[in-house]
Amino acid sequence: MASAIANASKVALTRPSQERMMALKQLQCSIFSTTFNPTSARTGAKYLKGRLRGPSMVEYYPKTMSFRDINRLYPELDLVDEDEETRILDLMARKARGKGPPPKAKKAG
Repeated sequence: MASAIANASKVALTRPSQERMMALKQLQCSIFSTTFNPTSARTGAKYLKGRLRGPSMVEYYPKTMSFRDINRLYPELDLVDEDEETRILDLMARKARGKGPPPKAKKAG
């Protein structure tokens, strides 16, 4: 028995080959459900695992209401959008001077 222990201590331990280490790493990744990336390529997994930021950003900012939205919600108020009225008057004035948009082309056929 003593000779067996003495012989065991004399046996030199060798490092496993690169192929065996790769196979071990691949097996380890399949067992623990991690990605096998032997070349250490950048995959962006850190960001893909993270929580999505879009929904929380949408909830953070309050919904803006335009004049048109208010007018649709409360039509009985008969509110007048002065900016829209000014825009329409300016368009009519430009059209009277010949500066309006050109007529649409008619399709042939």
